[in-house]
Amino acid sequence: MRFFRFGICALVAFGVAAHGGVEEWARAVFETGAGLLFLVWAIWIFFNREEHPVLSPLLPPLGTFLLIVFGQWFFRWTAASYNTRIDLLLLLADLIVLFLAVQAFRTLEDWRGFVWFAMGFGFLVSIFAILQHLTSNGKLYWVREVRYGGMPFGPYVNRNHFAGFTELVLPLALVPLVLGRVRRERWPIVGLFAVLPIGALFLSASRGGLVSFGAELGVLALVMIQRRETGKQLLPGGAVLLAALLLVSWLGVGQILQRLSSVQLLEVAAGKRASMRRDTWRIFLDHPFVGTGLGTLQIVYPPYETLYDGKIVNHTHNDYLEALAETGIAGGLCCAWFIGVLLAKSLKRLRQLSNSFAGVLQLSGLVACSGFLVHSLVDFNLHIPANALLFFLMAHLATSEIQQGTAPPKPQSRRPRNHRNP
Repeated sequence: MRFFRFGICALVAFGVAAHGGVEEWARAVFETGAGLLFLVWAIWIFFNREEHPVLSPLLPPLGTFLLIVFGQWFFRWTAASYNTRIDLLLLLADLIVLFLAVQAFRTLEDWRGFVWFAMGFGFLVSIFAILQHLTSNGKLYWVREVRYGGMPFGPYVNRNHFAGFTELVLPLALVPLVLGRVRRERWPIVGLFAVLPIGALFLSASRGGLVSFGAELGVLALVMIQRRETGKQLLPGGAVLLAALLLVSWLGVGQILQRLSSVQLLEVAAGKRASMRRDTWRIFLDHPFVGTGLGTLQIVYPPYETLYDGKIVNHTHNDYLEALAETGIAGGLCCAWFIGVLLAKSLKRLRQLSNSFAGVLQLSGLVACSGFLVHSLVDFNLHIPANALLFFLMAHLATSEIQQGTAPPKPQSRRPRNHRNP
């Protein structure tokens, strides 16, 4: 299964590096990669009859949503068959990768590898984003012009989507540190993996990202209060937050505040966002059962637009309303089903695993998903392929039944190993 774990991580890294995977060529590479991985898995399972596929509780709601979108395309219940087919293929690729992740990530050792990859990759992307901001010429990777507007930050065309990425990877380092589940000799490296993404998040000046980060801290604080964590365990986490504040101060609080005020002028105004939400709700009321078709908002929106500003509206800046408009009550129920399973199963796993390191990792997944879902109230990160894929993987981490101790034993070192260590 190591090959599949490597392939999944490679798809995540490619999607983020390819501007979030939003362009047609990037989607084609991602979908082809997912299909090839599934083909290899099918051949492997054929020759290993003793292995049996396992399922995740997240797969039924996502699979049902896929069937609804397929029905929209097949029966022409869509305003644009081509757009729906494009999003259908992307959704199928996400479902395939999530299914393969369920097969590949089962044990604690499997998840350790993924966590180290995600923390290290998030650290590298954050360094790149900070360096790009300090030396920016307004181009992606300093060479590629932004044709259709946007404010590049890191590999993303939109700084809010970079914030969505950091919301997903940041808790993997922050939560174990705050709960004291990291060995002392690893505090510096894991702390660095947390501090740099926090600094990059603040520097991106994404208001939705900052609010979502606050929501993540709130969820973590609630869990800590419920578990009655001691002050001694909070020392590493407090040091990380202090270092992050010092980094933000060094980068310039005044500069960040100025950036927050200046980028607001370049974004969709609050009045326009409110108008878009009302107009999207009207689309849903006119197409209440199966919607207008996944991926068709840009096409059906103009007749409903009440505050015209000469700009094309391709997304509502609210993933939930957009899902209702495009897939109706049927799709909305699937989304509610998915979120309900995510919350119910993840909380159940936390109670079962208590303070074990596996439980801390699953709490990291829950915290990451909570912040991401809050951000979806004011943005469309679920329409960024790389961020959506990473969200599904973090949801799997939060809900999976992590097996303990299936890896072969390692030689004992002189220093006794702490079971809480990553």
